[in-house]
Amino acid sequence: MSTATAVSGATTIGESPSGVATIATRVRDRARTMGSQVSLREKDFGVWQEITWSSYWDTVMTVGHALLALGVEPGDRVAIHSENRTEWLYADVANLAVRAMTVGLYPTNPPAEVGYLLSHSGAKVLIAEDQEQVDKALAVIDQCPDLERIVYIEPRGIRYHYDHPKLLAWEDLLKLGAEHRAAHPGAVEERMAAATADDIATLIYTSGTTGPPKGAMLSVANLNFAIKTLVEDQGLATPPASTSDIGLSYLPLCHIAERTFTIHQNAAGGVQMHFGESIATVQADLREVQPTLLFGVPRIWERILAGVHIGLANASRLKRLNARLWLKMADRIGDTLVRTGGRHTVATRLVYAIGWLFFYRALRERIGMRRVRFASSGAAPIAPEVLKFFMGIGVPMHEIYGMTENAAVTTINHPGRIKLGTVGEPHPGVDVRLDEQTGEILTRHPAVFVGYFRDSDATAKAKDAEGWLHTGDVGEWVDGTHIRITDRAKDIIITAGGKNIAPSEIENSLKASPFIKEAIVVGDRRPYLVALIGIELETVSNWAQRKGIGFTTYRDLSEKPEVIKLVQGIVNEVNTRLATVEQIKKFRMLPKELDHEDGELTATQKVKRSAIAKLFEGLVEGMYSSRDLAGGAR
Repeated sequence: MSTATAVSGATTIGESPSGVATIATRVRDRARTMGSQVSLREKDFGVWQEITWSSYWDTVMTVGHALLALGVEPGDRVAIHSENRTEWLYADVANLAVRAMTVGLYPTNPPAEVGYLLSHSGAKVLIAEDQEQVDKALAVIDQCPDLERIVYIEPRGIRYHYDHPKLLAWEDLLKLGAEHRAAHPGAVEERMAAATADDIATLIYTSGTTGPPKGAMLSVANLNFAIKTLVEDQGLATPPASTSDIGLSYLPLCHIAERTFTIHQNAAGGVQMHFGESIATVQADLREVQPTLLFGVPRIWERILAGVHIGLANASRLKRLNARLWLKMADRIGDTLVRTGGRHTVATRLVYAIGWLFFYRALRERIGMRRVRFASSGAAPIAPEVLKFFMGIGVPMHEIYGMTENAAVTTINHPGRIKLGTVGEPHPGVDVRLDEQTGEILTRHPAVFVGYFRDSDATAKAKDAEGWLHTGDVGEWVDGTHIRITDRAKDIIITAGGKNIAPSEIENSLKASPFIKEAIVVGDRRPYLVALIGIELETVSNWAQRKGIGFTTYRDLSEKPEVIKLVQGIVNEVNTRLATVEQIKKFRMLPKELDHEDGELTATQKVKRSAIAKLFEGLVEGMYSSRDLAGGAR
C-alpha cells in the first residue's frame, strides 16, 4: 500500500531573493508584516516577558552579524547546548541566515557525549547555556580541535571566575554583532540571498540506542517539505499578518519533533511560543499558558495521567465520587470516539457538555489543556489506553509518526479518521510501503534526509539507491489505510519456540498503569517472557503514604512486599489480555531509576536495551534459573 500525491512548487511566502524559503526568511517576513505583534513570551523571575516579531528578527540579525565576525562560513557547524529559551531560537535562525548548520545538544548530555558530538560535527562555535554546560565543554575541549569559541548565555559563576581564551559572554557576542552590523550593514542579507535548497540546515544526532549517535543532515528542501506537510497542510498555519495559536516549548529543541512544534510552527504558522523558566516548571506553565497546540512524547502523557490519579487519590471523598462518575463517562465517550474515528455522536456531545460543567472543564484547566484544539503524541509508541483517556476528557489526541531521518514526516491520524493503536495515514506526497519479507516500513518523499554526516556506510544502509528510507520499524496495514507499528525490527523477540513477539506493545500496556514508569520485556531465544519493572516514584510514594507504608529510598520502596503485590496485580491484569506465549511469567523490580548519565537511557529517554541487559544481567538470569521455578518477583 502506498500513497503518492504531487507536491506543489516552492513556497512564495518567506522566499529569499534566490527563490528559496528558509526559516530565516519566514521570520524576517513576519517581522515586516506583523512587527508589533508578540511572537515569543519567556518567563523571567515569575513574569512573562513579551518579544515582538520586530525584536525577534532584530536580535537574529545581530547574532547573525556576530557569527560573521567570528568567521563562520557557509557549511560551518554551530552547536547549541541549552534548555529551551529564546536564545536557542535566536542562534538557530541566525545560523540559517548565514548558511551555517545548527547542531543541537541535549541539556542532559554528559561530558563524554558532549566531546563526541562537538568533535564529530567539527563545531566551530558552541553556544552554551550556563556554567554546567560550559564545564562539560571545557572538560573535553582537547578532543575538539575545530572548536574556536564557547559563548555562554548565563554569566553566573563564569564571568569573574573563568579565564579561558575561547570563552565569550552572550552580551559580548551581541556587542560584537552590533559593531559588525554597523560596519557591514548588508552582510547577513547577502548570505541569505545566496541560500540554496541543498544547503544543510541542521545536523540532528540520533539518540544512539545501539551505538554512537549519527548526525542526520537535513537540508533546506527537507525542512520546507516538512513545514508544508506538518504546518501548512494541517491547518496549523496562519497568514503572515495574523496569529491565533499558542504553544509551549518544553521538550529538547535538538529533537526534530520539538524543532517542528516550536521553531517551524512559530516561523511558518505564526504560533506564539512560550518558554518557561525550566523543565521543572512545565506543569505550572501549562496551567498558565493553556496552549491551543500541544505535542508530547509518550512519557509526558503518561506522567500527566499519573498526576491526575495522584490528585484524585488525595481529593475529598465527595470529589472522588464525582471524579469516578465522570471518568467512567469519559471512558464510555472514549470507546465511542475509538469506534467513530474520533467523531462525536449526539449522545456523547450531550454527556460531555454536562460533564464539562461538573468535571471536565476543571480537570482540563488543572492539567493545562482547557484550550487545546490539537494534541499529538509521537517519537515512540504509546499505549492506546492513555490516548483514549485524553480523548474521553475532551483533548483532541492524534498519534503521529516520523523520525529524524525524514524530518518527522510519515503518517498522521487525521481528525475524524483516527484509528487508535495506529500511527495514522501517510501524508500527501509521501510514499509508504512495507517490505514483503520483513514487514519493515519504508518511506520516500522530499523530506528524507541527505545522509549521515561523515558516515557514507550508514547512509547507504538507511537510504537505498531509489531513495527509500529504511526506518527500522516493523508495521502492518490496518484497513489498507493506516499503519500500525508493531516494534523496532532489532527489538523483536523470537522465543525458544520460534514465536515472534513485539515487546513494546506489552511494555506500553504495563506502562499505561500510573504506578509503572519503566517496563523492559526480555525473552529472546528464551522459553518464556520476563520483565524488569521500574515504579513511578511519585505515584507509588503517594500510594504508600496513604497506605501507611514507611520507606526511605527508591530501592527500599520498590522492594516493599506491598509494592511488589501491587505490581503483580498490574502484570496479572495485563496478562489476561495477552496470548499465553506473550504473557509475563516473572518480573523483577529495578533497584534504581534509569538515568541518561548512567548510560541506561538515551537523551530522548529511550531505554538502551543492551545496556540494561548487561547492567541487570543477574536479575534476568535469576528469572530463568532452575532454582526459580515459581513466578512473581523478589
